[in-house]
Amino acid sequence: MQYRFLRSVEDGGIRLIFLNCSRSLSTFWSVLLSSLVISLFGLVAVLVLLLIFSRRIVTPAAESYDKQRRFITDAGHEIKTPLTIIGADADLLELECGESEWLTDIKRQIARLTGLTNELIDLSRMDEERPQLQRVDFSLSDVTEDVVQSFQGPIKSQSKALETDIRPMLTCTGDEKAIRQLVSILMDNAVKYSPEGGDICVRLVQESRSLKLSVSNTTVQPVKKEDLSRLFDRFYRMDQSHNSSTGGYGLGMSIAQSIVSVHKGRIRAESPAEHALTIVVTLPQ
Repeated sequence: MQYRFLRSVEDGGIRLIFLNCSRSLSTFWSVLLSSLVISLFGLVAVLVLLLIFSRRIVTPAAESYDKQRRFITDAGHEIKTPLTIIGADADLLELECGESEWLTDIKRQIARLTGLTNELIDLSRMDEERPQLQRVDFSLSDVTEDVVQSFQGPIKSQSKALETDIRPMLTCTGDEKAIRQLVSILMDNAVKYSPEGGDICVRLVQESRSLKLSVSNTTVQPVKKEDLSRLFDRFYRMDQSHNSSTGGYGLGMSIAQSIVSVHKGRIRAESPAEHALTIVVTLPQ
């Protein structure tokens, strides 16, 4: 492979010319090998520098995030104490002075603040790197049935239609309390944001080695694509007016996503029709 030749036809015969290219090839391979070594050394050096500087850059952000999470948890617990005291004082005033619209409004706002505080604490706990989950085998079918049954009252009072397709005897491994909270969040979201007289559908089926839970509801406003992509953002609500009558804070879907994440599952939002929203949860069995 070190020789090249040239064949030419001339008068009276054929001329073959051979050329020894060993020196050129040796130079080529030397340059190629040197380039590869230098490139590899450069990549290693860049990787080392990235590891060094990225750690310095990421560490303050990670510490800040950890402090923020601890602050939310600590502040939440500190806020719950005065809220409890204010609620007890409001009850005593109601016993002494009787019912009034002002006391009723105070108690309503206390309930809202308590709910928001509890949701912030739950979300902070779910954001921990290693949340302590009590993993046991339990019937997801029974949990879903129980939670759906607890929403029968508000569904009937608002003349909404409920359709269920919950396959029996479907078991799941995980934290039963957290999964119950997940189903409750999805049902609460469907009831709050479906119009009066709207439709709600709950399905629980088995697909291969996974369990698929979907909660669908009709919506007042058309569901936009940007709503689907931002639905799991904290404090984001499709109702841009942030009407307080729904009682939501925009944290429910974030908590649901965190619960699904720690259970190694997937959650997504779909819009099968313009005025319809479906939340699909896939959990490993």
